[in-house]
Amino acid sequence: MYNKNTVLYFPFIFILLISTHGFSQKKGVISGGLESNFNFFLSDTLIGATNIPQYDNLLYGAESWLNLRYTYATWEMGVRFDMFNNSNLRNPTKTYTEEGIGNWYIKKKIKNLEITAGHFYDQIASGTIFRAYEQRALFIDNAIYGLRLKYDISKNWNIKAFTGRQKIDFETYPAVLRGANIEGFIRLGKDEKIISIAPGFGFVNRTHDKKTITKLVNTIKNYIPDEQVSPTYNTWLATAYTTVNYGMFTLYFEGSYKSPEIFFDPVAIKTEFNGSKVAGKYKKDAGTVFYTSMGFVKSKLGITAEYKRTENFDFRTDPTLVLNYGLVNFIPPMNRLNTYTLTARYSPATQLLSEQAYQFDVRYAFNRKLSLNVNYSNITNLENELLYNEIFTELVYRNGRKFKLVTGLQHQIYNQPVYEKEGSESVVAYTPYIDILYKLSRYQSINFEAQYMSTKQDYGSWINLFAEYSIAPHWGFEASAMYNIYPGERSPKDKDDKPQSILYPSLGITYTNGSNRFGLRYVKQVEGVVCSGGVCRLEPAFSGMKFSVSSRF
Repeated sequence: MYNKNTVLYFPFIFILLISTHGFSQKKGVISGGLESNFNFFLSDTLIGATNIPQYDNLLYGAESWLNLRYTYATWEMGVRFDMFNNSNLRNPTKTYTEEGIGNWYIKKKIKNLEITAGHFYDQIASGTIFRAYEQRALFIDNAIYGLRLKYDISKNWNIKAFTGRQKIDFETYPAVLRGANIEGFIRLGKDEKIISIAPGFGFVNRTHDKKTITKLVNTIKNYIPDEQVSPTYNTWLATAYTTVNYGMFTLYFEGSYKSPEIFFDPVAIKTEFNGSKVAGKYKKDAGTVFYTSMGFVKSKLGITAEYKRTENFDFRTDPTLVLNYGLVNFIPPMNRLNTYTLTARYSPATQLLSEQAYQFDVRYAFNRKLSLNVNYSNITNLENELLYNEIFTELVYRNGRKFKLVTGLQHQIYNQPVYEKEGSESVVAYTPYIDILYKLSRYQSINFEAQYMSTKQDYGSWINLFAEYSIAPHWGFEASAMYNIYPGERSPKDKDDKPQSILYPSLGITYTNGSNRFGLRYVKQVEGVVCSGGVCRLEPAFSGMKFSVSSRF
């Protein structure tokens, strides 16, 4: 494990040497950015914003990331300082305080060879066997701490290889990861009959340490003999993928395989020695992912169709980890990524062990002013149990540059008992929405949104209103109100144990000056699931003030 307090010296000494002595008369370039969030907690027992350290006594929490990047000729170096003070980002119900160097790297290009040492982010194909990425809103930073080599074999082909360990907070997991992939580009035919093919192949290996193997053995030896399985030190993954373009058609295909390994299945039935049955046990099996998409674009029409099948593909640095911790790979989601508050309220998390899904998206432009988008997605498990179904329609009308109207209707079926382990039945929701943007002048604009969600499950029906007034290039003012108009079974109860209708208001102001942006908001937020690209986590209710600062230089 690396020392978070000393790794800073090496890249800065390197930068100092280059700046002081230099290799030529050329000058290096320093760039970077700051992102900071400051939360002030105001307890609200009515909505459940209470009983965690921030509300009870700390009253404050903050997260901050400062990036510095130095480039000089064929050299590139970067370092990032991370700070967490009384933060609930790591765990929404607890406090986390730590600071140090969260990321650093040195990169050098020597002719066709690129060398990266330190932390790096990368992925193979769509990420099914390997993806190292960062998603701060979900406290995900799966950087690899190690060495990566990339070599350009020719103009159209390259190969890369890496070895290292996955980052966790300011340290690393013990498992060693290594992998490689080769990809290229082939062009066939002439003129209008050109076919382009971009094939690729990749593999990843994970090697456990003895401590992890011992932990698994000690757990599994408590199973009855018929259900015991033996852990292995090494797990291998392989993928083959290609993109084919011909005229107006685009086809993507990817197939991935994971060798038999131990993983935890929360719904598998374990037999106790007394004969009783309980849910959740470790299993050993191979895994597969199959994903394909086809696109067609002609004039005013665009069509996309996707299909995915996933079986036993939970791949982590440590099989005993849960939620989003230690995930080495990334399985792309198969639902529309919605943006409005209520249309995005129920978002399905990607199921790593058992999922089969398809999605169709059709876009048609009637003319320059009017266009239509229709999206349909359906997700089941491999036993054909419905997990998620969505029909989404969106009509966009533009009148020059001054006026834009977006409106539509969403219908959802969301299996809440599976995704959130809450509720007794699936949520069935209908959500009409409208979004109007009008430019009053060259520098002033107003934006108004209205959404209504009708459902009898969970928290019941909602109405959400949002208004924003912008004065370019500096000021923005916003106000929103989310009201539980017809409360459901999970809504907060009054003294007579009846669900209450509660207003969740929000007021905000932003100021932008060049590359600096400041935001101040008062927020009262209902409990819900926050998702990003199919990766989700449950967020508790929030009440308080949020101040944010972002800067680029």
